[in-house]
Amino acid sequence: MASTAHFSEEEMAELQEAFSKVDISGDGFIDANELTEALKAANFPLPGYKARELIQNLTTTGNGRISFDEFISIFQNLKSDDVAKSFRKQINKKEGICAIGGTSEQSSAGTQHSYSEEEKYAFVNWINKALEKDPDCKHVVPMNPETDDLFQAVGDGIVLCKMINFSVPDTIDERTINKKKLTPFTIQENLNLALNSASAIGCHVVNIGAEDLKEGKPYLVLGLLWQVIKIGLFADIEISRNEALIALLREGESLEDLMKLSPEDLLLRWANYHLENAGCNKVNNFSSDIKPDFYNIIKDSRAYYHLLNQVAPKGDEEGIPAITIDMSGLREKDDVQRAECMLQQAERLGCRQFVTATDVVRGNPKLNLAFIANLFNKYPALHKPENQDIDWSSIEGETREERTFRNWMNSLGVNPRVNHLYSDLSDALVIFQLYEKIKVPVDWNRVNKPPYPKLGGNMKKLENCNYAVELGKNQAKFSLVGIAGQDLNEGNRTLTLALIWQLMRRYTLNILEDIGGGEKVNDEIIVSWVNETLTAAGKDSTISSFKDSKISTSMPVLDLIDAIQPGSIKYDLLKTEDLNDEEKLNNAKYAISMARKIGARVYALPEDLVEVKPKMVMTVFACLMGKGMKKV
Repeated sequence: MASTAHFSEEEMAELQEAFSKVDISGDGFIDANELTEALKAANFPLPGYKARELIQNLTTTGNGRISFDEFISIFQNLKSDDVAKSFRKQINKKEGICAIGGTSEQSSAGTQHSYSEEEKYAFVNWINKALEKDPDCKHVVPMNPETDDLFQAVGDGIVLCKMINFSVPDTIDERTINKKKLTPFTIQENLNLALNSASAIGCHVVNIGAEDLKEGKPYLVLGLLWQVIKIGLFADIEISRNEALIALLREGESLEDLMKLSPEDLLLRWANYHLENAGCNKVNNFSSDIKPDFYNIIKDSRAYYHLLNQVAPKGDEEGIPAITIDMSGLREKDDVQRAECMLQQAERLGCRQFVTATDVVRGNPKLNLAFIANLFNKYPALHKPENQDIDWSSIEGETREERTFRNWMNSLGVNPRVNHLYSDLSDALVIFQLYEKIKVPVDWNRVNKPPYPKLGGNMKKLENCNYAVELGKNQAKFSLVGIAGQDLNEGNRTLTLALIWQLMRRYTLNILEDIGGGEKVNDEIIVSWVNETLTAAGKDSTISSFKDSKISTSMPVLDLIDAIQPGSIKYDLLKTEDLNDEEKLNNAKYAISMARKIGARVYALPEDLVEVKPKMVMTVFACLMGKGMKKV
């Protein structure tokens, strides 16, 4: 194994992230000819001649494939070269990066965790604006973006819970947040609630614990906040929620093609749509692999000026006054001063958030993406096309079940992130990663990886899907009667969901089996445990199955939570008899949030309890069983 003594924990995390970008399969290996791409992702681009020399002289232990440990060794050797020394000298000059000293089990000498001052500044201002009128946050809001207020403010969990609700309303029942006379125990509950709720909306929270947030570890706090903020910013950048996006259809393109685009791609197309109408150069992308000409377009603020001018209200819509953008700032010769003038115009639209003039000039990808998304959400300036041959009935919104599955996958850190359940699973790469999560081995040598060729590319994806079905039948022993690889490749809803449900079910049961020392678990065992636990706690509730109509009141769930953690449920907040639909939903919201608060990672939604959806009900009781077994 490669020595990591010369790398901090943060550097190791960055190198792992760079390696993972190339290791699409997630099997821990990359091909030798992909090494230069991995080094580039680690901000270590090599000259062409040096890359060729390195690959020619490379000896590997994995049939021409490079493991992460070998990658670390190569990187470490390169660090000693003159090229590497020069490289490190340059990155150490980067402005806006702070280093926080700390200790870890790996190094008694301490580690260095870097974080972005620009991100901290942007997130603090966003939170201040979002929570400025929230009476429960007056003890910390407004925060000073120039200090480390943020890292102390998240320590009691209240701000995190509030920001999750700001991004995805009603995720957390406000009644479950501990707000007064906080103790270490009630703070722990708030942080459990925040982390499990963040996971439920699709945040990847592996390796982030309540103690990390309590201690205010900057790089973890900023990483979690960015995920929460981004989910909120992207919520409406979807055709089923904003049909005016169809205006971005290009000639020869189908509605299905447009619907497959990620929120980032739709934002990019939206920006270019308006820039093209303004007669400006187009933007290439907002991502971390931004091309040099993107910097040239963004850093001079001209593209932003024209975008603001295009989307600003013209006063031709009833009740919306015109806002005229002052374009005189374009004459400013200094890039930073021009950017500041542009942001003053953005402020007139209420859209100055996330970036400073310096962030614009430097082309910070994350913050510029957030700036654009916020601008889109407030002023899309698109109109639903009329008199076009568009099948509007084909625009279907995401169902609750689909959203739950998608959030579950994303919370596990699948790569790439799933935005559209069916199109993003059409090459089965995410499904293979899920198989490994449930301990089904995948032969990655049989898996075709992107980029796929233009000719025959779909055949490569179909081969993957066939292999995914084969694994499900032969290795996972799933019931996949009538399901073929073509069904996954074409996005057949019913059949794709059948496979995904079995993956999620197995994942949930595996957790129980791990806690129980490998003992097999099924529905009957879970139901039996629930009833025994309720009886032992003196509760009147029981369930006959996951289809039991009594579950619609949420009382069996609430009683079970109180049995696991006595005194946690405030029954005076609930209606327990003769419930109407609104009262049932009220109980269910409280139940789901309370389950997360006591430490159960529940993905189901309140409506699943009210409607007694057996699949999702099973996951709720299974997660609570896992929590209860840990307490024994």
